[in-house]
Amino acid sequence: MIRTTGDEVIALNEKPQEFGAWLGRQLRRRGMSQVELANELDVTRAAVSAWITGRAEPRMEKIKEIERILGLASGSSMAGTDAPDSAGIIKWHHRPAYADGGRELGNAAAFAFESDLAVLAREATQNSLDERVDQSRPVRVRYVLHELTGERLYRFLDALRWNELLPHFDAAADPRQKVGRVLLNGLRELKANSSLLLLRVDDYNASGLTGPEYDDGKFAAVVRRQLDSHKSATAGGSYGLGKATLWAASQFGLVMMHSTLSDPFEGRRERRLIGRLDLPWREVDGRQYAGPAWLGESDPQRGGAARSWWADESTVEKLHLTRGGNDPGTSFLIVGVHDAAGEATDLESMHSVLVRSLAKNFWACMVSGRDSSPMLEASVEALRDGVVLVTEERVDPHVHQPARSRAMRAFLDGETVSEMTNADDVVETTVPLSVPPLKEARSAGNVEHQAVLLVTPTAEDDDKPNHLVCMRGSRMVVLERPVGDVPLGSPPFQAVLLAGQATRRRGQDVEQADRFLRTAEPPEHSDWKPTDDLTATYARGAASRLREFRRAMLERVRSVVKPPELKVDETPPALRDLLRLDPPPAPRRPGYPTVKSAMGQVGPDGAWRLRVEVRLPEREDPWSVRPVLRFATRSGPRPLVAWASISAESNCKVTEDQRLVFTSGARTAAFSCVSDVTSHPVAAEMAAVEVDLVQAKEQDR
Repeated sequence: MIRTTGDEVIALNEKPQEFGAWLGRQLRRRGMSQVELANELDVTRAAVSAWITGRAEPRMEKIKEIERILGLASGSSMAGTDAPDSAGIIKWHHRPAYADGGRELGNAAAFAFESDLAVLAREATQNSLDERVDQSRPVRVRYVLHELTGERLYRFLDALRWNELLPHFDAAADPRQKVGRVLLNGLRELKANSSLLLLRVDDYNASGLTGPEYDDGKFAAVVRRQLDSHKSATAGGSYGLGKATLWAASQFGLVMMHSTLSDPFEGRRERRLIGRLDLPWREVDGRQYAGPAWLGESDPQRGGAARSWWADESTVEKLHLTRGGNDPGTSFLIVGVHDAAGEATDLESMHSVLVRSLAKNFWACMVSGRDSSPMLEASVEALRDGVVLVTEERVDPHVHQPARSRAMRAFLDGETVSEMTNADDVVETTVPLSVPPLKEARSAGNVEHQAVLLVTPTAEDDDKPNHLVCMRGSRMVVLERPVGDVPLGSPPFQAVLLAGQATRRRGQDVEQADRFLRTAEPPEHSDWKPTDDLTATYARGAASRLREFRRAMLERVRSVVKPPELKVDETPPALRDLLRLDPPPAPRRPGYPTVKSAMGQVGPDGAWRLRVEVRLPEREDPWSVRPVLRFATRSGPRPLVAWASISAESNCKVTEDQRLVFTSGARTAAFSCVSDVTSHPVAAEMAAVEVDLVQAKEQDR
């Protein structure tokens, strides 16, 4: 149904909105105002405004005249064809410096994480999982490393408008600043090697950068804002900081973005492009700039600010942003990627780091059940000048995490057991989590949630046995810790704890547990511990409930792996002694601190002066021991000798009562000590000495 009035055709459908979005884009690309178009068409400005806002659509003869004025082929408005990309349309827009003289010498969000490739893979993949669209299919994430040299490099830099950026790079490459030193090193390497490393992170079956240019939405949250995650209450990310790892991984602070949208914007879905550059404050040609810059179209309604554009296929190809399918999602291109940890310096080693990180953090997301698909598929590939250097490798969780993947598969297929009897069993049990009420609901009581605990034996050659990994929501690994004080005779094992939505259950307790644990995660989402968000959101006692949960999960693991008690043997003792066949004891790693080395000599004052290195087993809680000094003799008891002084050197501290407390999580430590001459049973020159470590609580009893 339509009604006509003057130059307009008022339409009661959504087609004018699509035409209006198309017309607004073309005017921006031509730098033409609504008034100028109205004058060319001999219509009122109100008519043009109605067309652009979608309240009306012009008659067909006017549409043809608009296409002619804009220099477009007939039918372009119906097909949604844009004017070709050009340097005059697409350019870099730099944010002017603040009028109050404030300066930001880098993006602080980029320093919230380590800027190495392993962290990048974790944060970027987590964001892709959070944007999964079709829950019946996995999110597919693809990491493509690409080294460009020669003509390919020059074509890419030209498409990137590199020459527009060079004055800004030169001004920002200040060796006195951290960001400036990284940028300076990148520019030197580019010039010396005539090569550039790119890393493209593609996701498919993800939402893409949907939403308007400036108002609330995924696009604005990623492209224009900091500390805006724009995610649900149970998503993996919550701080809005993870995206900063993309820019931190670029030596130039430069990332290009190409989205295929799950929800249309301006009537279109494909090839929404924009670039963002993060530089420190700088001064170029007498003008000062605040930091970020964007590659896009000028928006005259926003004072010439940059906005995204719908690129043609040629531009996408030149920028190495071509996607491998029509599934919605985003491709992030990191220009000048580097591994700040220094572990990976070439394509092969970068490929390896990315594969290991994906396998370590997302193995549970990649396990499928008999009747269920995985949540995630991930792969890594490396190319040099378009030629495959390292074949695309799809990350297989059963190769990288065999025992844990077996446990997850048994859980998904409902094939768990209640008691461990053979090497392939997966025991399923529960661990209680008491979720406190929110502060605004103080009258409400705690909600009880039963997290799922899976325990399974692991191979004897597992280099990290007896570990517990914990996860929630989308099953990304959040917490990993060794399980100490395991009962004697327990087999080596791996344990997996699933909380909240990772349990695959539904209910109020599931959602509340997921939200509670989410607020207990730091920005890197690598632990569950008291945070500002936790104490600000939940009623008093939240930290205690969290500590109780952490203790309960470890106690439950120990109870599951504890060997069954032997039945009383009623065989007569004389016969039992004849039939006894005791196998040799199985070798086991020391479960307590041990002396790795002790070196020393007798000083001029007749005291032994020693330096002792200690080997520490993995344990989250700090060890507390008392060093003991004995004079060695050829026979008989070794008499104890007192300490005159004990001094900490590394990973430890000394208490007033001469106990050593080792740093939590440390694997080695060192201290120095001097014997008390008055306690020597014989002269120091006449005896050797031994240093032993005794757990303080044992000796103090």
